[in-house]
Amino acid sequence: MRLSIDGLKTWVTEQALVPRLREGGTRLLDALYPRQALTHDPDLRNSAGVKDAVQAGGLTADDWSAIRFLTGQGCDMCARPFEGGVFLGAGALCEACTQKPFPFRRGRAACLYTDASKGLILAFKHADRLDLRPILSGWLSRAGAELMEEVDVIVPVPLHWRRLFQRRYNQAAELARPLARQYQKDFVPDALIRQRATSVQFSRARTAKGRREDRFENVKGAFAVTASGARRLRGRRVLLVDDVFTSGATLTACAKALREAGARDVDVLVLARAVPAVEV
Repeated sequence: MRLSIDGLKTWVTEQALVPRLREGGTRLLDALYPRQALTHDPDLRNSAGVKDAVQAGGLTADDWSAIRFLTGQGCDMCARPFEGGVFLGAGALCEACTQKPFPFRRGRAACLYTDASKGLILAFKHADRLDLRPILSGWLSRAGAELMEEVDVIVPVPLHWRRLFQRRYNQAAELARPLARQYQKDFVPDALIRQRATSVQFSRARTAKGRREDRFENVKGAFAVTASGARRLRGRRVLLVDDVFTSGATLTACAKALREAGARDVDVLVLARAVPAVEV
């Protein structure tokens, strides 16, 4: 069988290749891309709750109480909690979104991105902890229940094909798939492709002092809608799913690509919303 480079990338993006490698070539894949040990990553090792989440597969009562779940009473667009926890009413926007709106309509997050939630999310994302998927997708389901009433299609934020090969799965797709099944929505994992590799956004925040402009420049033009994706989302309402909302740069780039391809509306749903420490 002859397969072009573009075809190979699409195949990997659609995650048709990864399950087969997992079934028949796990040893080879382990040799090429060793599984990450949580204890080798200081962000994971120092996160509150990660020991129980990773070693025991669950949460202690203290870990659970430390997670700051969001009620949907923050900014209607970016899910940022209002200062002091005050609810300003349905549809209210924060000052930042009022001044410079995102290219998506509404945003919801399950919890704040703090040490307690970070341990679980990073374990799921980087340490092959797919057993955490039912817990995390359940959080997403509750946070996005309102959005599910109006969306037609669920699309995960894609990984670049090289990173997908290294991680073995796209964490956003693994979170989005159960939602589509639960709410009987079309799931289109290949609607978007990341057409060029980008540096990690959190790393850029540390080296560039978290400059918002730097994050947006990092992902500018990085995403495109596939031909098959365009056919399936044109004129329809799309729910874009990812793990963490920080600056919104990645979600912005994806939402722009979806709208340019003909999506009627785009809403976003994420596991965690990162905000400055002074607001937590």
